Amino acid sequence: MAKIDKWLTQMVAREASDLHLSSGYRPCFRIHGDMTFLTKDAVLEPEMNRDIIYEIMPERNREEFETRWDTDFAYALEGHGRFRVNVFKDLNGVGAVLRIIPEEPLTLSQIGLTDSKAIQYFCSSNKGLLIVTGPTGSGKSTTLAAIVDFLNRTRTGHIITIEDPVEFVHKSKGCLMNQREVHSHTKSFSGALRSALREDPDIVLLGEMRDLETTEVALETAETGHLVLATLHTNTATSTVERIIDQFPGNRQNQIRSLLSNTLLGVMSQTLCKKKEGGRILAPEILVCTSGIRSNIRDGKTHVINSSIQTGKKLGMITLEESLFRLVADGTITPKEGYLQSLDKGFFEKKLEENGLSLDKTLVELDQFSGNKEAEASSEKTPAQLRERAWKLATNSNTADRDGSKALEFISKALQHGETDAEGLMILAAAHAAKDEFKVAVETIKRAIQLAKQEKDAARQMELKTHLACYKKAHPIP
Repeated sequence: MAKIDKWLTQMVAREASDLHLSSGYRPCFRIHGDMTFLTKDAVLEPEMNRDIIYEIMPERNREEFETRWDTDFAYALEGHGRFRVNVFKDLNGVGAVLRIIPEEPLTLSQIGLTDSKAIQYFCSSNKGLLIVTGPTGSGKSTTLAAIVDFLNRTRTGHIITIEDPVEFVHKSKGCLMNQREVHSHTKSFSGALRSALREDPDIVLLGEMRDLETTEVALETAETGHLVLATLHTNTATSTVERIIDQFPGNRQNQIRSLLSNTLLGVMSQTLCKKKEGGRILAPEILVCTSGIRSNIRDGKTHVINSSIQTGKKLGMITLEESLFRLVADGTITPKEGYLQSLDKGFFEKKLEENGLSLDKTLVELDQFSGNKEAEASSEKTPAQLRERAWKLATNSNTADRDGSKALEFISKALQHGETDAEGLMILAAAHAAKDEFKVAVETIKRAIQLAKQEKDAARQMELKTHLACYKKAHPIP
């Protein structure tokens, strides 16, 4: 058993997306978008961290790392899944980031895209280029895996994937699946893509259009009557089109505009937002290539594409700001989260104002945990922020993340500097319950029920009675 396996096992149990191993720091998980240091683990000394990482690194990647000082590979842990690994050097020594790859791809329904008219159109196409874009960690690979899984279950064709490294492993269902890994099964993306044209494919998944040659071959593959799925690191549909064209020399750009306008099916730019109740949700910007948009691309009028997206709702098109606003309006994310994720902040703020939604742009300064000290409780400054933090610590669905002592500290400060009401006492009771102090929790909840009656809050009373029943049985909130 490799030394790293204990953290990967914890990572799966705590539903983290990434494990960070950086020299001079404690191990760190990214959980629902937030970095969480493992305070019970020792600081990773440079030599120790190097040994931990080298233990799972294939020989080929060791040679590449010693030459280039960074490398990528996949690591499998039986019973827990596969992990995409990037190893790098920084000021403190060797570091690594491991991202979990689920054993089974998520479905379009699970990522909230099954009802999208645009996605239905993309999945029913036999040829063309579909590009999924977004920053690192925005779920591009997850979305493409869901699309490939859908095509695999609904068609009888030949799917070839070209990745570095192979992430989601697909089993042949309706389609024949061939998955190739750059450096292990082929020398380059462009070489594998050219070879794919002689391998009788119907659908080609290209992990990344990372250079000019690969981009050109991808466009040619789509033009010859194949469905090509690919990714790019861009933030919007418009910038994706511009990025592809700008890769080429000026004397070739007119030719590429024509080629792109004939082959592009659409672009989906992804942004992951933090949900109010924990977890993350996708906010997509979707472009479907209509005849008008094809004409704009061909004529170099990419600046009007965003307007076409705004007027293309019937086809399933949507801007990022509209996606974010919908999530705010239905209570999934906070206005502040939507504002932070938006690219046109002035437009988004105005839309909130027009719909009577208030926006708190206050930024709270946090003490960053460096591996040498704990974050101070005082980093959460207002009573409302202290309450929210205490509630999360006392009732986290992942019991390993519950901390009754810290929760009690935060809610005590909140009540000291703010109003004592039914909600505050409810959080106080939850903090005691998280410490297994159920008698105190019962008495506190009884006081909260009395306050809720005075406040004439029937819903709160029902909630409190549910909590009371748990505490009487010596159970924390489930």
